[in-house]
Amino acid sequence: MKSVLVINSSAAREGSVSRLLVEETVERLLEANPFAKIVRRDVGEHPVPHLTVDTLNGVRGTPVTDAEKRARVLSDALISELREADTIVIGAPMYNFGVTTALRSWFDYVLRAGETFSYSSAGPKGLLSGKRVIVIESRGGLYSEGPASAVDFQEPYLRHLLGFIGLTDVTFVRAEKIGYGPEARDASLRQAKLDIAALGDNLPVAA
Repeated sequence: MKSVLVINSSAAREGSVSRLLVEETVERLLEANPFAKIVRRDVGEHPVPHLTVDTLNGVRGTPVTDAEKRARVLSDALISELREADTIVIGAPMYNFGVTTALRSWFDYVLRAGETFSYSSAGPKGLLSGKRVIVIESRGGLYSEGPASAVDFQEPYLRHLLGFIGLTDVTFVRAEKIGYGPEARDASLRQAKLDIAALGDNLPVAA
């Protein structure tokens, strides 16, 4: 492992569970690979602009206007960060049963035909491969099992988007029930940290 791309998407700073666990994960990665390059992209604090009628062709067409060209430059930069990383850590809190709009906008810029996926008669093909993804999910309720699993529009969506561009080696670490009170929150954090520590057995170690 030589390069880690770290993406935070929480709109919160203090008290953000996903941010805390992302840093826990980065620390574990650096324990195994102390010389790994860490590249950070905080779309929660510095959002990727939503695509609009003025910028859409910068990502999905041929950029002509200044706004479209700026969108293309940003898309190129985000895709370059993905290509250069061999490990990707994504902090993905659940907002209203799905991902944050900040994370969705990031995907809007990196899912680009001919760059991260292609179409053919056989269907779409992801063009990024050989990378490991660790997704930190924070959730106020319990969605991994039970009745609420039917409205989990977060994890299946993330798995599909990542797989669509060829990122299929994905591990999800869930911190659930954090809205159930202090004791439940603390228990959830402890378990999530144990799950992150368990990843150490499978982390690539620098030679």
